[in-house]
Amino acid sequence: MKPFDLRRKIKFLEGKGYKQYRSLQGSYDFGDFTLVLEHIQGDPFASPSRVKVVVRGDKAGFPPSYYRNYPRKLGLENFLAQELRKACQRASKRMGTGNSGLLRAHGPGQEILPRSTICILGQGTVEARFFVGLPASGRRILSNAAEELLLKLLPEVVHQALFFSPHKRSRLETFVETTEDAEFLRKKLVELGLVAFVAEQSILPRASGVDPRPASYAVPFEVPQELAVEIHLPNRGLLRGMGIPQGITLIAGGGFHGKSTLLRALELGVYDHVPGDGRELVVSVHETVKIRAEDGRSVAGVDISPFIDFLPLGQNTSFFNTPCASGSTSQAANIMEALEIGAKVLLIDEDTSATNFMIRDARMQALISKDKEPITPFLDRVREIYQNFGVSSIIVVGGCGDYLEVADLVIAMDNYRPKVVTAKAREIINQFPSQRKREALKPFAKIPLRRVTKGALNPFKGSKEVAKARGRLEIIWGREEIDLSAVEQIVDEDQTRALALGLSYLAKRPSLVIKEAVQEVEEKVFKHGPLVLSPYSRGDLAGFRRFELAAALNRLRSLVVEQV
Repeated sequence: MKPFDLRRKIKFLEGKGYKQYRSLQGSYDFGDFTLVLEHIQGDPFASPSRVKVVVRGDKAGFPPSYYRNYPRKLGLENFLAQELRKACQRASKRMGTGNSGLLRAHGPGQEILPRSTICILGQGTVEARFFVGLPASGRRILSNAAEELLLKLLPEVVHQALFFSPHKRSRLETFVETTEDAEFLRKKLVELGLVAFVAEQSILPRASGVDPRPASYAVPFEVPQELAVEIHLPNRGLLRGMGIPQGITLIAGGGFHGKSTLLRALELGVYDHVPGDGRELVVSVHETVKIRAEDGRSVAGVDISPFIDFLPLGQNTSFFNTPCASGSTSQAANIMEALEIGAKVLLIDEDTSATNFMIRDARMQALISKDKEPITPFLDRVREIYQNFGVSSIIVVGGCGDYLEVADLVIAMDNYRPKVVTAKAREIINQFPSQRKREALKPFAKIPLRRVTKGALNPFKGSKEVAKARGRLEIIWGREEIDLSAVEQIVDEDQTRALALGLSYLAKRPSLVIKEAVQEVEEKVFKHGPLVLSPYSRGDLAGFRRFELAAALNRLRSLVVEQV
């Protein structure tokens, strides 16, 4: 159908009940793009209507060089999603009750993610998915306003955001080249024996705890000569930065000098960042997982015995279950779950850890003998984790000096500037020998895999399946609420929506070894985009890693598992 068909239909609806808008559902050929009204909301106060716009490659006009490989395509998709979001914000206006007149698209924040907002198909065809609030007065259709929205404002948004124009070339090239360089750099890490890289002159501090944009006061990152690495990137050319090698790295320093800021940048280095973020070329290996204590979380069938064993009353810690974990047991479970899924780097901040899990000093060992203490501190396992499983650790320390004993590298942050102080740490170890004894009584030799018991994943609340996000940090799953507030590498509510769908996908699998299942979902999302998880077309999903999906699964209080 043509735009005049849509105009005729709209005029016929004046003053009718809102549900009559559903007669507009269908596809309309605007000449240089196609508008598809996929789902019409049933009420002006309900979730806005879902629309799709398709612009053929020869009309959109984006040069093939902008989508010739996956990183460039990802950069182009995120650039267009950002442009579409901005254009929708400019065009959106109040046209009646509820969501009347709304135009909304989901675009990137500071991180570049696979998104369902924009898909670049073969020959450069652009598919865009966004949301429209069809106008009403009360629950009566306003046809003049609807005509303005769908036949004037929406086409203007499409032409502003989804077609190539020379004045966008510079910004667009920066987007695709930055993404390609970051992905190239991340793939280089293993080859170079590194787990992370921080480019010289990066801006690591954020504006505030609730504002992830770069801080205006920030000190540009300086590279200590001992850790300097130079890499030739496809677009930027020669890049100098700090390479953090595999092994055990400590980040020390006084309070407010940048220890946690550096760790946070490494934590989010698993994602690419938008140009201007300041961390565009701060990258970590894909399998980097942030670990913390998490009082009150449930734990299902996790072998925490390498860290906690011989509990009073003989509770089995090789298959540990609890509805309300303590700080130490939750941190042990978080580590074992990350290792189970294939983590290669553990990030730990002393500030968000359970003290008794991290360290027992010599005086406490003298006061409480080992046969009365079931916890084996992380200090006594961190070397084994690296030697036995090849998993590196980067640990922020401010008060646990005994960690100097196990460190391969010690970095001191001084006014946000890193200095290598490994040699000084060795001198201190010799000058002040530790009196504590290693407390690992048994070797850490294996990481058991788990299987979800058949039928244990139940998303139904009565006869209705419920699997949805409530904000960035919570999933409503059937009759349960999954708390993700301690899963710090979830950065976008669109990811949480996709995670809920990922759980639904897992619930439909007949056999579910957790490691294999979440890996399968991650690969599907990487290959086809997050929309592959949804039963219908929508523009509010973003990609995630298998670690975040496993984290959501592991925090399901009704989870029942068995060891493989």
